[in-house]
Amino acid sequence: MTQKIIDIHPHIISPDTAKYPFSPLGGIRSDWSAERPFTFEQYVEEMEAAGIAQAAMVHSSTTYGYDNSYAADSVCRDLARFVGVYSVDIAAPDAVAMIEKWRRRGMAGLRLFGAGSTVQTDGRWMIAPETYKVWEHMAEIDMTVAIQTTSIGLPAVEEILERFPEVSIILDHLGRPDLTDGAPYAKAAPLWKLARFGNLFLKITPRTFDLAEKAPATPASFFAKLVAEYGADRLAWGSNFPANNGSLKELVAQGHRCFAALSETDRAQIWAGTAERLYPQLLEATLDKAANA
Repeated sequence: MTQKIIDIHPHIISPDTAKYPFSPLGGIRSDWSAERPFTFEQYVEEMEAAGIAQAAMVHSSTTYGYDNSYAADSVCRDLARFVGVYSVDIAAPDAVAMIEKWRRRGMAGLRLFGAGSTVQTDGRWMIAPETYKVWEHMAEIDMTVAIQTTSIGLPAVEEILERFPEVSIILDHLGRPDLTDGAPYAKAAPLWKLARFGNLFLKITPRTFDLAEKAPATPASFFAKLVAEYGADRLAWGSNFPANNGSLKELVAQGHRCFAALSETDRAQIWAGTAERLYPQLLEATLDKAANA
């Protein structure tokens, strides 16, 4: 495969717990971060073996809470290949100042953790009045906001999309839709309902591939439907490595297999084009490298 590949959902964990102490959101550390704690250096080895050109490193909230130090220290080692997607307490009085602090350290996107394996909230806190200043700031600086949630938080996501249409939102793991009925995927109706919002983007990860490969769902029918509903220019790939089992090379291979029925143009958009739109610093770094070659 010759497509450029950008990974917008890898995680890294440091072995140095004195410098980077654990402080997970909700007080519960994710299983994967304890079982498969890949360092930045190990991720670089994996990405090079997998043919990945660049990455938007996603800070692990279920390991470090709101302390983005390890991801930031790592990203800043190679700003030509990496940007950071960091977590901030958006209800805090100094939230905007904290965002600006982390922007100086490679932050290209904000991530909000509403619901997942260790935390389950309906996400109403993301749209509380005290957060409005952050959403307005995101619109002003044109920074993408990634939201991790399940179906429990989709009503809050919908309200955010309606209230702040100038902010680009990317939904991690597609919000974990229900694909158990197969095509035409009526059980995934909450996901199709949100397609009307032009500021909503979807992050396709191995969690999505696993669902699409479990009968009666099929990758060919599901991803064709996803592209038809959202357009490839609102879809982007992220590895979820190492939270998902397998090497990064194996996770990329799974993606190639699941995207096989899509057009070359759509595949290129999902593998890299949308990522460059969401995190333009990556495109700028590529253009600068080409200009200086």
